[in-house]
Amino acid sequence: MPAYKPNITNLCIVKSLLHSSSRSHLSQAVSSLDLLHPKGIRLPSHILAALLRLCSHSREAKLLHLHLKLTGFKRPTTFLSNHLICMYFRCGDHVNARKVFDKMDVRNLYSWNTMLSGYVKLGMVKQARRLFYKMPERDYVSWNTMVVCYARCGMFGEALRFYAELRRLCIGYNEFTFANVLIVCVKSREFELSRQIHGQVLVVGFMSDVVVSSSIVDAYAKCGKMEDARRLFVEMSVRDIPAWTTLVSGYAAWGDMESANEMFNKMPQKNSYSWTCLIGGYARNGMGHEALGVLRKMIKHQVRVDQFTFSSCLVACVDIASLKHGKQVHAFLVRNNIRPNTIVVSAIIDMYSKCGSIETAKQVFNFIGNKQDVVLWNSMISALTHFGYVVEAIRVLNDMLRSGVEPNRVTFLVILDACSHSGLAQEGLQFFKSMFSDYDAIADQEHYACLIDLLGRAGCLNEPVKDLQMTDCTQGDRVWNSLPGICRVYGNLELRRDVAESPIKLQPQSSAAYVLISSIYATLVKSGLVEKVRQIMDERHVTKDRAISWRK
Repeated sequence: MPAYKPNITNLCIVKSLLHSSSRSHLSQAVSSLDLLHPKGIRLPSHILAALLRLCSHSREAKLLHLHLKLTGFKRPTTFLSNHLICMYFRCGDHVNARKVFDKMDVRNLYSWNTMLSGYVKLGMVKQARRLFYKMPERDYVSWNTMVVCYARCGMFGEALRFYAELRRLCIGYNEFTFANVLIVCVKSREFELSRQIHGQVLVVGFMSDVVVSSSIVDAYAKCGKMEDARRLFVEMSVRDIPAWTTLVSGYAAWGDMESANEMFNKMPQKNSYSWTCLIGGYARNGMGHEALGVLRKMIKHQVRVDQFTFSSCLVACVDIASLKHGKQVHAFLVRNNIRPNTIVVSAIIDMYSKCGSIETAKQVFNFIGNKQDVVLWNSMISALTHFGYVVEAIRVLNDMLRSGVEPNRVTFLVILDACSHSGLAQEGLQFFKSMFSDYDAIADQEHYACLIDLLGRAGCLNEPVKDLQMTDCTQGDRVWNSLPGICRVYGNLELRRDVAESPIKLQPQSSAAYVLISSIYATLVKSGLVEKVRQIMDERHVTKDRAISWRK
């Protein structure tokens, strides 16, 4: 394209375009691009890059990309291609981001890292891993990205493996290296690991970074080591609002509301999240009146009340069984034209049902237009079962399935428990089987415990015991511990013998399994078999855990 000599009119158009984009009228700015092409105006790369950085909607993204193609950028430079990839990932469009990446004539390390970061932000772990191993070169940013990728999705072992490999390679690190691995410490609540990372941060000199220091405080708090968390907090040279809030949240999580309130009152500045943490702490620790008192102060200080605040306040209303206060919180939402999210709507339904107003809970549920979130359905089903309306709860469940919403583990737990307490054994068993046949779900020990209770009450336990014998020991003690009592109550002597054999096969080195078998044999009045179990424990060197008493 021939060089263009700008005139006064064209300069005015460009200035108007930049003015629109800078004033957050990006749609208007993108629409104005149509004026430039017929006049032969080609924007400089840095202005195009600025527009690409602002774009976060798919329609505008495609219009910007089209403008590039029409103005001679069918094969954009590496600089512009990198910004295009960022833009598409920001819009959640990984397909077009990959197309841009694949068509690039020259890719630099930033191009690869941008693709990698985009996949991670969209939770695309497999694609991120595949790209990482194809990279011709990697820096610490690449490794940091993989650490945070695995940390966020709960694959802590892989996150630590990548972190250890990064340290071994000696290619450098930055504060994000430690901030990312501290996500693992916070989520896994591993105190020794947290201490190790703390030591490494001290050695390399990143303790002055407020994000890293706050993350270590958070890790210690999650492990219940509040003295260590407080000590480190006091040593911090800079303490921002999130750092203070981390300590408030830590004390609240472990039930020490006196210390949480003390730290909150000492805060030089507070934000909405700080207030919400204190309210949530009071609500979770059975101090509903205190939680609502903090809400009143929050409103008085004209602090913005967010969705999480309302959710915690509704929990507080349930705790004190106050329909009056619950209605006031609901009315505050309505008066201030606050559109509640799914979590808050579910909390409203839960509040009305547990405060004795199931009809109002139904009205709230029926008023919702978009019911494509399983959490909403679970709340309504749980509310109905709470009042013993099991048949109606099953009807709501069937409505949910017809609407295309798939049940999750909570849905099945609620409905199995309801069937158990209502004598609907066959219906409950049918729902349990549908977990595997229709939804490819995995039953955990809570589901099996509900199933055993359900069929135990109906006197037909053979089927679940066969299922349990085919599974591994991960179902846990809770399931097996529930069986002997049910067998005894319903007089199933033959089944008790089957139950007695299974735990020891699954957990040959578990003392709990042998104690369980002994108790079963004792109920069968088989004292000789009890002695036999003790002999087997001695032969296998299985030691019974010492009992603990709080009485002196």
